[in-house]
Amino acid sequence: MMSRPSRVALPWYAAEHYEALRQSLSDGGKLPAQYEAWRASTEQVEREVQCSGVEVVRVPIEPGVFSAWCEIAGLPSDGAARARYAAAALER
Repeated sequence: MMSRPSRVALPWYAAEHYEALRQSLSDGGKLPAQYEAWRASTEQVEREVQCSGVEVVRVPIEPGVFSAWCEIAGLPSDGAARARYAAAALER
Protein backbone atom coordinates (compact mmCIF):
# COMPACT_ATOMS: atom_id res chain seq x y z
CA MET A 1 0.00 0.00 0.00
CA MET A 2 1.34 3.41 -1.00
CA SER A 3 1.51 6.10 1.62
CA ARG A 4 -0.16 9.43 1.00
CA PRO A 5 2.25 12.31 0.34
CA SER A 6 2.42 15.02 2.98
CA ARG A 7 2.34 17.71 0.30
CA VAL A 8 1.65 18.03 -3.40
CA ALA A 9 2.45 20.59 -6.06
CA LEU A 10 -0.40 22.37 -7.82
CA PRO A 11 0.38 24.10 -11.13
CA TRP A 12 -0.92 27.64 -10.71
CA TYR A 13 -1.61 30.23 -13.38
CA ALA A 14 -1.63 33.97 -12.71
CA ALA A 15 -4.52 35.88 -14.27
CA GLU A 16 -2.12 37.95 -16.37
CA HIS A 17 -0.54 34.80 -17.89
CA TYR A 18 -3.68 32.72 -18.36
CA GLU A 19 -4.59 33.56 -21.96
CA ALA A 20 -0.96 33.32 -23.14
CA LEU A 21 -0.70 29.92 -21.46
CA ARG A 22 -3.96 28.69 -23.00
CA GLN A 23 -2.65 29.68 -26.43
CA SER A 24 0.80 28.13 -25.99
CA LEU A 25 -0.12 24.84 -24.28
CA SER A 26 -0.59 21.78 -26.46
CA ASP A 27 -3.78 21.04 -24.49
CA GLY A 28 -4.74 24.65 -23.80
CA GLY A 29 -8.11 24.17 -25.47
CA LYS A 30 -9.09 21.85 -22.62
CA LEU A 31 -8.77 24.68 -20.08
CA PRO A 32 -11.80 26.89 -19.38
CA ALA A 33 -11.96 29.95 -21.62
CA GLN A 34 -12.22 32.27 -18.61
CA TYR A 35 -9.59 32.53 -15.90
CA GLU A 36 -12.16 32.83 -13.12
CA ALA A 37 -13.76 29.52 -14.13
CA TRP A 38 -10.35 27.82 -14.08
CA ARG A 39 -9.51 29.39 -10.73
CA ALA A 40 -12.80 28.39 -9.08
CA SER A 41 -12.44 24.79 -10.26
CA THR A 42 -8.79 24.56 -9.22
CA GLU A 43 -9.46 26.09 -5.80
CA GLN A 44 -12.19 23.47 -5.24
CA VAL A 45 -9.70 20.68 -5.97
CA GLU A 46 -7.17 22.42 -3.71
CA ARG A 47 -9.67 22.52 -0.82
CA GLU A 48 -10.56 18.86 -1.27
CA VAL A 49 -6.91 17.82 -1.16
CA GLN A 50 -6.26 20.02 1.88
CA CYS A 51 -9.26 18.48 3.66
CA SER A 52 -7.64 15.07 3.23
CA GLY A 53 -4.69 16.33 5.28
CA VAL A 54 -2.28 16.98 2.41
CA GLU A 55 -0.53 20.33 2.08
CA VAL A 56 -1.00 21.92 -1.35
CA VAL A 57 1.79 24.13 -2.69
CA ARG A 58 0.88 26.42 -5.58
CA VAL A 59 3.66 26.44 -8.19
CA PRO A 60 3.46 29.35 -10.64
CA ILE A 61 3.55 28.39 -14.30
CA GLU A 62 4.94 31.26 -16.38
CA PRO A 63 4.62 30.89 -20.16
CA GLY A 64 8.24 31.52 -21.22
CA VAL A 65 9.86 29.64 -18.36
CA PHE A 66 7.58 26.63 -18.77
CA SER A 67 8.03 26.51 -22.57
CA ALA A 68 11.81 26.58 -22.17
CA TRP A 69 11.67 23.82 -19.54
CA CYS A 70 9.53 21.64 -21.84
CA GLU A 71 11.94 22.17 -24.72
CA ILE A 72 14.96 21.21 -22.61
CA ALA A 73 13.13 18.20 -21.17
CA GLY A 74 11.84 17.14 -24.60
CA LEU A 75 8.23 17.15 -23.39
CA PRO A 76 5.03 18.47 -24.95
CA SER A 77 3.51 21.40 -23.08
CA ASP A 78 0.59 19.40 -21.72
CA GLY A 79 -0.99 18.62 -18.36
CA ALA A 80 1.44 15.81 -17.58
CA ALA A 81 4.40 18.12 -18.20
CA ARG A 82 2.85 20.83 -16.01
CA ALA A 83 2.46 18.31 -13.19
CA ARG A 84 6.10 17.18 -13.60
CA TYR A 85 7.31 20.80 -13.70
CA ALA A 86 5.39 21.65 -10.52
CA ALA A 87 6.61 18.52 -8.72
CA ALA A 88 10.22 19.29 -9.70
CA ALA A 89 9.83 22.86 -8.43
CA LEU A 90 8.48 21.51 -5.14
CA GLU A 91 11.56 19.31 -4.73
CA ARG A 92 13.96 22.26 -5.13
